[in-house]
Amino acid sequence: MTKYYTATKSRSQGREGWAVIFRHPVRKDASGKTGRRVRRGLGTADESVANQLVSDLNEILQRPELWEPAARVGLVARFDERVLDIFYDGIEPSAHDPEHLRDEVLPMPGVEDGYHSVLMLGTTGAGKTTLVRQFLGTDPDTERFPSTSTAKTTVADTELIFSRDPMFRAVVTFVGRDEVIDYLTECVSEAALAILRKASEPDQRRRLLDHPNQRFRFSYILGRGKLTMTDDGDDDFDVDEAEASSSELIDLSATEAVVVNALGILRTLVAEYEEQTRELATEDGDERLLEELREEWLDSELRGDDRFHAVVDTLFDEIEKRFDLLVSGEVTKNRQGWPISWSWETEDRTDLVKAVTRFSSNYAPLFGSLLTPLVNGIRVSGPFRPEWGGGADAPKLVIIDGEGLGHTPTSAVALSTAVSKRIEVVDVVLLVDNAAQPMQAAPVAAMKAVATSGNASKLLVAFTHFDMVRGDNLPSVTDRQTHVKASVDNVLKSVGEDVGPFAERILRQRIDKACFFVGGIDEQLDMNKKRDKRTIDQLQTLLEVIDHITDEVVTAETRPVYDRLNLVLAVREAANGFHERWAGLLGINYVHGIPKEHWTRIKALSRRFAEGFADEYDTLKPVGELKRELDEQIYRMLQQPVRWEGPAPTDEDKQLIIDALAKAISKETTVLTSRRINADRKKAWQEAYAEYGTNSTFRRARIISNEVYDRAAPVPTVTPSPDQNNFLHEVTAVVDAVAANLNVKLL
Repeated sequence: MTKYYTATKSRSQGREGWAVIFRHPVRKDASGKTGRRVRRGLGTADESVANQLVSDLNEILQRPELWEPAARVGLVARFDERVLDIFYDGIEPSAHDPEHLRDEVLPMPGVEDGYHSVLMLGTTGAGKTTLVRQFLGTDPDTERFPSTSTAKTTVADTELIFSRDPMFRAVVTFVGRDEVIDYLTECVSEAALAILRKASEPDQRRRLLDHPNQRFRFSYILGRGKLTMTDDGDDDFDVDEAEASSSELIDLSATEAVVVNALGILRTLVAEYEEQTRELATEDGDERLLEELREEWLDSELRGDDRFHAVVDTLFDEIEKRFDLLVSGEVTKNRQGWPISWSWETEDRTDLVKAVTRFSSNYAPLFGSLLTPLVNGIRVSGPFRPEWGGGADAPKLVIIDGEGLGHTPTSAVALSTAVSKRIEVVDVVLLVDNAAQPMQAAPVAAMKAVATSGNASKLLVAFTHFDMVRGDNLPSVTDRQTHVKASVDNVLKSVGEDVGPFAERILRQRIDKACFFVGGIDEQLDMNKKRDKRTIDQLQTLLEVIDHITDEVVTAETRPVYDRLNLVLAVREAANGFHERWAGLLGINYVHGIPKEHWTRIKALSRRFAEGFADEYDTLKPVGELKRELDEQIYRMLQQPVRWEGPAPTDEDKQLIIDALAKAISKETTVLTSRRINADRKKAWQEAYAEYGTNSTFRRARIISNEVYDRAAPVPTVTPSPDQNNFLHEVTAVVDAVAANLNVKLL
């Protein structure tokens, strides 16, 4: 039965403009059912105009034949464009492409322009962004660009173009409005659950302002009020100057009142519903399941309460005010009035860095005015050059600094789809690791991913904190370098055991020939200091290696011959590994070393697939994990041909051919895994997300396991199903096409 909704106008306290609130008859809400709550500004302070716009919107809401995107064309002459934008936003195909927007304003130079692109990879706190500062020549005390900290700092791609043009240019793109609201809604829900658990007031506030995955730290935008500042930002700041800057156009006391009021409303709401949660029970009386049931029931009830959404609205209004700080530069907005990009140019580097700080900083005294969490990409171009460069022209570089790999307990962690795609197209992958401690799981996983995707020839490794490597048994620099390399030896042996000798071989070559050691890079380097001179020499050599890096081409006439059965076995092992890990994460089976994920994280993952704005959530990366399993198992297969045809190949010939095959196959597995788990399974993800009520956690896990993973990546058996045949045929077709292109046989 068709359900009809009615739109009403509203006006936030302290705002002149009118807004409209309604339930959308087509778009899905937090429970996965149609009727998503929509609130949009009407772009007018005139009440009579607002009334007419709301009336027009109500007419559309009462006519189901107008709810299809195709109906919009016939309504242009009859309804105000604002009404059409509000209703059809979210149901029309989105053309929002942040990278394309940045390209339109500030094109990225490529190899044809003499440039090399470098992707920075490394764990959070390893020093990759500090290393970027050294290449740029930005002052760590007065400029602080890009921002650094021991915690997660870089949360959006930062693309830095070393131009020889005297002008400094910047373009910033922003996260979509609905995505911001979704993350903010999750934060409000987390705060409510913290209240239910009787958490402390500081913890309730932290959960309200900072998203669990640390990507959306709304406290950067709204301020932290009375909370003690953490070490996210720098310590050596001028408090008076920073505070004056952050309060130019924003009344932080008013924002603080909004936050305090929001927490008060949530406490009232939780108190009202809490008694009902005590009446819930499970069949077996399991306390852990009962807690999940109570939390999910409360979450569902709150999301259906208008007072809950009013809290989200008031916080969002405060966030939106921060765009008023953009008094310089050009802001581009979409048809709904939400900023999608900001651009600016100047001849003064100081002015540029100051302007861009608003979008990239984690500087604690600026909390309350920053837009950092709302940014999904920053591109800056200018005549950057390091002070230690001796006055030479700026290197022709594009440096891409992204989110840190994080600290994970296992090397089973997968790279995100976005990082995998970046690795395929950049010229250099610069892995940054801390020389003063053993290599952690995340950089090991990154090295394996680079090797098994056939891109190991792009890999360079920079060890930071080399000045902290000390010991009575390490009297010389050479001894210290040997010590650091030796500490990687066990890691490389482990890689060889996991994915084969050729992966170990090529990574050893990269560590031996393309490894650099730097220390003291958190300060300006001085050629007159012995320690700094060693670091400068290493950095200059690194730049020279980047400048001369080229793709190695297969020239040998010899070619491997493979048994097609081994490919089937590789696919089976990949699917088995993928399913075993997710059986543990979903709680389907007990898997040693893989604890069940909390229901809120699984639901958050399903929401991202259902809504279509991401294919991962924090460390949960099903697309990346299936790709990793396929790449690793296929790479193992490629190292074991039945025979080699043609002249006897050298080890170098074998390595080049195997990597060329792996590289071409890996590009295709990126597309294949994304489509099979994401696009092809959209309906199943939506069904999983829509589950709520008693045992919904278990049902959601079953849907994801059975309807998404079992169908997207079925394990081949002796009695294959259509899905299994289809999966095998698709992977086989990819390998066949690549093999044919490189004149390789599969028997």
